[in-house]
Amino acid sequence: MGAFERVYPFAALVAQDRLKKALLLNAVNPAIGGVLIRGEKGTAKSTAVRALAAILPEIRVIQGCAFSCDPDRPEEWCEKCRRLKPPLPVARRPLAVVTLPLNATEDRVVGGIDFEDAVKTGFRRFHPGVLAKAHRGLLYIDEINLLDDYIADLILDAAASGWNRVEREGISFAHPARFILVGTMNPEEGELRPQLLDRFGLCVEVSSEQALESRVELMVRRERFDIDPEGFSATYEKENRALAWSVLAARELLSKVRLPNHLRAFISQMAAEHNVAGHRADLVLEQAAKASAALSRRLTVTVEDIREVAPLVFLHRRREAAPPPPPPPPPVEPEQNHEASDAKGQEEEQRQGQEPPPKPEAAPVQNPEGLSSEAQKPESHEAEPSSPLDEQASSVLERVFEIGETFKVRTFSAPKDRILRRGSGRRSRTRTGQKQGRYVKSCLHGDGADVALDATLRAAAPHQLRRRADATEAFPLAVFLTPQDVRHKLREKRVGNVLVFVVDASGSMGAQGRMAATKGALMSLLMDAYQKRDRVALITFRKNEAEVKLPPTASVDLGAKLLKELPVGGRTPLSAALVKAHELTRSVLVRDPTARPLVILVTDGKANVALGSRKPVEEALLIAERLAADERVHPIVVDTEKTGIVTFGLAKKLAAVMNAPYFPIEDLKADTLVHIVKEVMQ
Repeated sequence: MGAFERVYPFAALVAQDRLKKALLLNAVNPAIGGVLIRGEKGTAKSTAVRALAAILPEIRVIQGCAFSCDPDRPEEWCEKCRRLKPPLPVARRPLAVVTLPLNATEDRVVGGIDFEDAVKTGFRRFHPGVLAKAHRGLLYIDEINLLDDYIADLILDAAASGWNRVEREGISFAHPARFILVGTMNPEEGELRPQLLDRFGLCVEVSSEQALESRVELMVRRERFDIDPEGFSATYEKENRALAWSVLAARELLSKVRLPNHLRAFISQMAAEHNVAGHRADLVLEQAAKASAALSRRLTVTVEDIREVAPLVFLHRRREAAPPPPPPPPPVEPEQNHEASDAKGQEEEQRQGQEPPPKPEAAPVQNPEGLSSEAQKPESHEAEPSSPLDEQASSVLERVFEIGETFKVRTFSAPKDRILRRGSGRRSRTRTGQKQGRYVKSCLHGDGADVALDATLRAAAPHQLRRRADATEAFPLAVFLTPQDVRHKLREKRVGNVLVFVVDASGSMGAQGRMAATKGALMSLLMDAYQKRDRVALITFRKNEAEVKLPPTASVDLGAKLLKELPVGGRTPLSAALVKAHELTRSVLVRDPTARPLVILVTDGKANVALGSRKPVEEALLIAERLAADERVHPIVVDTEKTGIVTFGLAKKLAAVMNAPYFPIEDLKADTLVHIVKEVMQ
């Protein structure tokens, strides 16, 4: 092994026994379907993959073949190899390790038409992609959870069928694509869709070693390898050769390994007990158990083989069984303090519905473009309770609720438009001017860096006879092209969104656990936004001001800390909240004019603090109407007012003047709020 290769020996890996076992099983039997390695950073995921490739035996290929055709399997030869006359030129080479870049396009992965050859010769020729290079080798995808879903689908389809079939840009081509698929991911960066997870045969959870002796040994070995890679590798050469020989022997033995019929029933029973969906788990477990038996040089699968590989098969497929329905709650005797609290809450809601008298000395409300929540804060006496009872109610309602139960957020995305955007994410589909994303159609305008060959040739085809007749000299190309013929690819990709929550934190939100449920929904959406590469902001309003509690961010830790400490109590300065939301969305749009912020206003609309001389509710409606003039901002109003005999319907009026979707909520539950967001975004 040369020093320049610097491949860490597989036999020198410390601990991580399940990871090494999963990789060896796939090396013996690629029909298992690959392995997904999940774990935190720095746990030897990529090191183990490259170390495995270094110990696998060399393969025989037809020399010069772009598809690494096997000379012993003529039924799978490509067209070029089939035209060769014997004796075939055969060569031996190491197993190829192909790393898929995260920004790989569809034509880069599956292959496409050779543009240069098509223009020169006039014939369509297939240009191999990454899947052709990975045939009979190892395809390594780091951070596969960040890969576009449609690219991941293409790769997993090829891995499952063993063939790559291309039907695009006027060509139809198929070639074998059997490879060992290894994907790595950090769950903190977001999970894979269940459909993609199930396509991986095995899954391994890796974590940092906790035993002190193992951590010290890891440090010593790594230091020795960095100082002298060749000498260190020579120390483990004998063990690596033994592993390579065992893999090669297991491959030869695999076709002879048998699974007794009674163990098939055992496999199906285990799959049913783990509540897995479909039958892929049963089939993968059978293949993995056979590979395990072959590695142990046995011709019959045993129960121990099945038990050993079962955790690798079921880890990512296990579903939680539905919990039994809860028992009915016991009757609760009403107490006097509860009645007093309810009476006080009703009195507070009625008092909030009354608007305070106008203040003649305050300045009138201006256009929202000129408003500033800092410059036009309400007078201090206007935000004070109007009576000792008001002050007492405010102090009683002042409390901090814990974050409610979090949950998995349902899928939602912003509507598509024709604007070209940059950036990354996994939420909404958008057109992009970069050479990334899926080719969906052709267009006339572009910078020439991403030419749509199929559309260009179709545009030039009707003019070929006339152009040849008009040509004054010999033309070296088979196709006569002009600048007017050139078409460019229009691509789509996923990007993140900006979600701005404007949450009423006044005293009325403390009733019936509204704020706890709101916090749970916000925390769930924040975690989902982190996985989808969204940004989330939180504005709260209470007492006499609105405050940006959480600037646009994707930090789950920071969001959890701020949400946990969010207090509830005081009056409702709705006008200040609307102005603060306008300032925040305006700053977002200044930094990124193509952003699509979604403002979710969670309130009962009972404003009782004004910025100027108008009545609080009247002022809030006026500001809301002016703020809604920006079509780039999409507002939603969620009404938290308690239904009853007497309702004010102020939030509904607010939604009407903003031309925003309106949703009344009796009990603000987390799943209800997310369903609202989904409906609007669709």
